[in-house]
Amino acid sequence: MELRVLQYFLAVAREQSISAAAESLHLSQPTLSTQLKGLEEELGKQLLIRGSHGSRKVTLTEEGMILRKRAEEIIDLVRKAEGEISATDEVLAGDIHIGAGETQLIRFFAEAARELREESQDVHFHMFSGNSVYVLEQLDKGLIDFGLVYGTVDKIKYDFLEMPGWDEFGVLMREDSPLAGKERIKPEDLWDQPLIVSNQNLLGENETMLWLSRAPEQLDIVATYNLIFNASLLVDEGLGYAICFSGLVNTTGESSLCFRPLDPPLEVRANIVWKKYQVLPKAAQRFIQQLKDRLNQ
Repeated sequence: MELRVLQYFLAVAREQSISAAAESLHLSQPTLSTQLKGLEEELGKQLLIRGSHGSRKVTLTEEGMILRKRAEEIIDLVRKAEGEISATDEVLAGDIHIGAGETQLIRFFAEAARELREESQDVHFHMFSGNSVYVLEQLDKGLIDFGLVYGTVDKIKYDFLEMPGWDEFGVLMREDSPLAGKERIKPEDLWDQPLIVSNQNLLGENETMLWLSRAPEQLDIVATYNLIFNASLLVDEGLGYAICFSGLVNTTGESSLCFRPLDPPLEVRANIVWKKYQVLPKAAQRFIQQLKDRLNQ
């Protein structure tokens, strides 16, 4: 597969029209159609369903949707590689890609990023949000430089820095909910309540389920989430209680929500990880050094 043809394919997927894609690519429609047909023949799969009865709209087959996802990753990797190679040793410049869940520790990143930007305005940061499974997947694919994850680090695959402080779990709820009168929430308080939990809580053993002393199927899990802001809206509408980190949702002022810590307390420490034996670009190396300096302080 040629990179150029993958870009053609992505243009058609984006425009949902061969003619519109050809116009955006400054190609003739027959030329683009020939390139796409060649790609399908090379892969031995139909990628596009052409419109019938005069419709110009095209849709992706199941194989086409798979290729679109992988093609986007390939293009991103190529752009990332071009940016790293084009940065000279004399100039501190480049893009730093970081994957992380929602946590107050992002402030620690932000402080190091601000210091690096004061040193060079040619360094740019790109944040990607997701749970640890998503972050490690992006890291393994080379789509991000660093990931912020919780739990045990695979020291064979990754180098890492232990982040300062701990993230504390608790329960986000409406102020008029039955449990809002408690100062702290015990596991048995939640056993018969509708719960909203992170998707990651359902992947094998984890801190939350161990604290609850219950398997997921023994609980009334009404919803799962990746981003706590979305979960907070579900809580606000009275759907259930969300188990999450403290300090991520505003519960002051006119907010109808409140947060209660757990009893016994449940705290976890995060690590910033990157692939072992990876040759980091100069900007990424400098960013890690900034983090190390701040930790030493």
